[in-house]
Amino acid sequence: MPYRSADRRRALTAAALGRPLADPGPALEPGSEATADEGEPPRAITGEILDVSPHLIIIDTPEGREERLVIAPWATAWRGETVTPADLPIGAHVIVRALRAGRVVERIWADITRITGVIQSVDTGRRDLTVELYCGPHRGRRTIVIPYGASGRLRVRHPKFEPGYLFDAIGIREDGVAHARLPATSQPPYRWTAVPQPPPGYSGTQSRISGTSTWSDTFDWGERGAAYPMLERADSDCQDAGVSCTALPYLALGSVLSVRNVCAGRTSVLPIVACGCLAGRFCDRCLECGTSPRGRIVELSPVSFVELGGDLTKGCFNARVGLG
Repeated sequence: MPYRSADRRRALTAAALGRPLADPGPALEPGSEATADEGEPPRAITGEILDVSPHLIIIDTPEGREERLVIAPWATAWRGETVTPADLPIGAHVIVRALRAGRVVERIWADITRITGVIQSVDTGRRDLTVELYCGPHRGRRTIVIPYGASGRLRVRHPKFEPGYLFDAIGIREDGVAHARLPATSQPPYRWTAVPQPPPGYSGTQSRISGTSTWSDTFDWGERGAAYPMLERADSDCQDAGVSCTALPYLALGSVLSVRNVCAGRTSVLPIVACGCLAGRFCDRCLECGTSPRGRIVELSPVSFVELGGDLTKGCFNARVGLG
C-alpha cells in the first residue's frame, strides 16, 4: 500500500527548497510549450455506477459526490471484453476518461484489475487455473483465477507457468476474485531474482530517463501518484528495493517526478508515494508507439495513468521521467 508519510515528506521538501507545493496533475515539461497533440487534458473519474443509459452515466465517487456525465456517441467500455457503456452493470466500479471540462465520457473501464507478481504455485483444476502470486513485500500474496477461455492467450505471452517466474496480466474483479483476461506484457525469460544488470557505462545520472510506464491498482482509489523502483532500502523499509535494469537514480518517498507520456505528448507532475520494487524486476519494453528502452521506470496509479493518456487495457506507454 502507498506510504501515507509521502505527503508530509513532499511538503517538507517543498518548504526546504523554497518551492510551491503543487497538486499532482498535468504540467508542461520545463522549457517546453504546449503542443497540438496535448490539447485539453483528460479527466479521470472513479466510482460506482448508480445508473447508466446509452447517453448518461451517474457515478458515486469515493468522496460521496454524484457525478452525472454525458456519454459520447463514440464512447467504448471494457469489462473483461469490449462492451457498450449501457450494458455495464449497476454497482460496477469504474474508471472513466472524460473530456470537455471532464463532463463528456469517451472511455470506461469497469471492475478492472492488474495482476502483477511472482508465480508461487499453479493449480490446474479441471478447466480453470488457480495461481498464487507473491506481489512484493508491500502487497503480499494474491490468489487469482485464469479462466479456460483466456489461458491460451496468456500462455502465448507467458510460456512458463512455473514458480519463480514473473507474471503480469489485466483482468476483472468478480465476487471478490481476480480473473485474468489479457497478458499485460511478454513474460521475462529469467527468474525474478535474476534481473539483468544495466548496460556497461550507463550511469543513470541523466536528467531525463526513458523507459516504460505501467499502472497498478494497489494505490488508494482515486489517488494520484507513482511507485518508483529505486528507493533507498532504509527509507522505503523494503529489502527488495533498489533493483532495476535501467540504472535509475536513487530517490526518496515524497520526491516529485515529472512523467511524460511520449506517445500522447502529455506530462504530469506526480509524487512518489509507494515502493515499486516489483516493477523494477521487469526488464521489458513497451510497444505502444515505437519501442521503448528496456525497463519499467515508474508505476502509476490508474487515475494518473489515464490522465496521461494511457489505456488501462494496453497496460503501458513509452515514458520519460525526471525530477519535478
